[in-house]
Amino acid sequence: MKIAFLGLGKMGSPMARRLLTAGHEVTVWNRTRERAETLAADGACLAATPAEAARSSEAVLTMLFDDAANEEVLFGPRANPSAGVLSALAPGALHIALSTMSVALSERLSAEHARRNQQFVAAPVFGRPNVAEEGRLWIVAAGSDSAIATARPLLESLSRGISVIGAEPRQAHALKLGGNFLISAMIHSLGEAFVYAESQGIDPEVFLLTVNSALFQSPFYAAYGQVMLHPPTQPGATIELGAKDLRLLREAAASRGASLSLAESLAEIFAQAQQSGLGNEDWAVGQYRMAQRRGAAENEHTSPSSSALPPRSAVD
Repeated sequence: MKIAFLGLGKMGSPMARRLLTAGHEVTVWNRTRERAETLAADGACLAATPAEAARSSEAVLTMLFDDAANEEVLFGPRANPSAGVLSALAPGALHIALSTMSVALSERLSAEHARRNQQFVAAPVFGRPNVAEEGRLWIVAAGSDSAIATARPLLESLSRGISVIGAEPRQAHALKLGGNFLISAMIHSLGEAFVYAESQGIDPEVFLLTVNSALFQSPFYAAYGQVMLHPPTQPGATIELGAKDLRLLREAAASRGASLSLAESLAEIFAQAQQSGLGNEDWAVGQYRMAQRRGAAENEHTSPSSSALPPRSAVD
């Protein structure tokens, strides 16, 4: 298939490379041209603009940083909307949105694609950059049956599995935000559990192995626990990205009248992390460091004589 891939960051570059390996004719664009030039050695064609990449493509896949980047690339600058992907994409052509974006923007894109008689599939991905390199992402997809059928061969080249969850693209982006919220909640609880283990003289790595073996048997807990205890030299997702996704989750929840108390608490922690200079730290590592700082601060204000336990007479 003749496709365009827009956005070649830590996730986008390995995904575009896998599509090339699968035999597709791929044109790439990235705001920083050097990233696109790296893929030219693998056989990709280079485009000077997103619109140029989209103009003659049967499908356009986007993997962009945030709503602002998606809006600029897809709708074009306000002064020149004809430079956007939507204006360049032919009627009947397909847009696959791989990015994590707001539910509101996903709804706006659905309406605009329908107005232009273009197909649209939301297909946000679960997985870190190393998983993308292995082609083992899990993809959450939503769209019309015909659009999903067209997108499926491309998505299968990138993933170990695809969950088709509905006909409304917004549903896939909403689910992705919910999944990322669960990751943040898991990291938060692991971080505090590690702080607790250390306070009891237990090696956090021993704690993780024991509890995961006894309770969860989860490769996910094991993988994130190892990232937290042995920080990678290059971060995967960052605290900045985690904060952005929490904000989008809270906005989506509020738009439907849902209240999420844990999400509000986590948003405060992410804000504190950014204020502490941890915005570019790995998402899991940054959250763990915040748990350690909070634990240390509590310890400083709690002397052995001021135990948090009630008097014995109150519990006997």
